[in-house]
Order: sequence, then C-alpha cells, then structure tokens
Amino acid sequence: MAKGKTVVGGRKAVFMNLMKLVLLTAVLVLYMIPFFLILVNSFKRKITIIKNPLMLVDPKGFSFDNYSSAFREMNYLRAFGNSLLITFVSVAFIVLFASMAAYFFARTRNFAAKFSFSLIVAAMVIPFQTIMIPLISIYGNMFGMLNMRSTLIFMNIGFGMGLAIFIYYGFIRSGVPISLEEAAIIDGCTPYQLFFKIVFPLLKPTTATLIVLDVLWLWNDYLLPSLILGKKKLYTLPLSTYTFYGTYSSDLGKIMAGLVLTILPVIVIYLILQKQIISGVVAGAVKA
Repeated sequence: MAKGKTVVGGRKAVFMNLMKLVLLTAVLVLYMIPFFLILVNSFKRKITIIKNPLMLVDPKGFSFDNYSSAFREMNYLRAFGNSLLITFVSVAFIVLFASMAAYFFARTRNFAAKFSFSLIVAAMVIPFQTIMIPLISIYGNMFGMLNMRSTLIFMNIGFGMGLAIFIYYGFIRSGVPISLEEAAIIDGCTPYQLFFKIVFPLLKPTTATLIVLDVLWLWNDYLLPSLILGKKKLYTLPLSTYTFYGTYSSDLGKIMAGLVLTILPVIVIYLILQKQIISGVVAGAVKA
C-alpha cells in the first residue's frame, strides 16, 4: 500500500465489524441452545434426562432406542403422510389463489377492488383464538365436517390467504412492469396466458418465500389440527407426539426423538428452498 494512504474506515470500522460478529454469534448460540438440548436429550434415557438434562452424553452412551420407539408408536409414516398431504395441498392452493387475487387487486383500480383488498388486509389482525370456538361449533355441530382432512385444508387456505395476498400485492406493484404485460397483450396473449406465462414466473422469489413461511406454519401447527382431527388415523406429526404425554408422567426421551423426527423434514425443505430465495432476490435486485 502506498505511503500516506489509509484504509477506508480504519481500525474503528474493523473493531465495529468484529463487535457485530461477536454479538450475532452470541445471539445465534442462545437461539440454538434449546434445539441443541432437544437433539442431545433424544439420545439419552429418561432417567438421565430427569437427573441431568444438560449432560451431553448418557453415562451408558448414545442410544437410538428413543427413535425406534417413537417411529413405531407415533405411526410415523402415516402421520408423515397426513402432514405432507395437508401441507402440500394447502400451500399449493394458497400460492395459486393468492397470486391471482393479488394480481387482480394490483391491476384493478376501482373502489370495489380497493375495498376488498382492505378487508383482506384488515382480517390479518384478527387473532385466531377469538374465532376458534365459533368456527369449530359451526363446522362441527352444524355441518358435521370435523375429522376430515379436507376441512383442515379449507381452513388453512382461508387463514393463509391474507398474508400471501398482501406480500404478492406489494411485489407485483413494484417488481412487475406494466409495459411487459402490454407487450404480451400486443403479441396476442390471453388473460390466462398473460398471468401464467408472463407474470407468475416473475413472482418466483416471493413464491419461494411464501412456500417456506407457509410450510413452516402448517407443518408445525398444533392448535387447529387438534381441534379438527380427533381420530388418530388422521393425526399430523405434531399431534402424534402427544402420544408420549401421560396424565401423571411423560416419556421425555421419546418426546425429544419425536420432535426431532417432526422438524427434520421442514429443515430439509428449508435448506432446499433457501438457495432459490437468495438467487431470486438477487436477480430481482439486479433487474430493478
């Protein structure tokens, strides 16, 4: 480096960056401690978990008995199939319907469209707990639609549409140029071709983000499925972990193993879609 020249920011910038790294690392460690303890305790016996939950290794060594027992008693494959079906169908319809509705609201500038969009956004602030009992009473007592996967899927779509439309709406308004749509119309695109061949592919980063958010929400949801799915053959993975909770005692080792088996598919899905989210956001930023 030539004499007289200094690095931009100097030692102060290096020190601040180092402090940020230390702070973020400390926050990450604190955040990951509960997940680490669940993973460690899933390989330990129940008595060891009760006596010393912070012990990293059981005195008798690692054991996969909790996993084999949890896999069998949870009826893991059936519960996994229920979770996969409910989550996949719900997310697919949320993405399809929300993107189409958001596109309509973003390109239609009359009072009815604005008012409808405002109602959808306003509905997002209503807590589920306030409508939980009336909702279950209507679908259960009046229509007899409980203990049905289709009912849960229908409710998931309804509760997930508000946020999805809101996110899609903002992206379409700022990230999808009208000139591109006008050029497609001049070339002879029908309204359906315009949306599915021109607009929807441009929504890839938003779609990937919504898929991650909704999969995490629906896969780990316990409250709504517990109210609708009362039969064990319909249980999702979070519901099936309740098998290990007793009136007077709980099998902590199997609970830990069941939790690991429950969240493992979500982690895999997140790692797969994470790359697409980052690449899509970068591409959108460069295009802008």
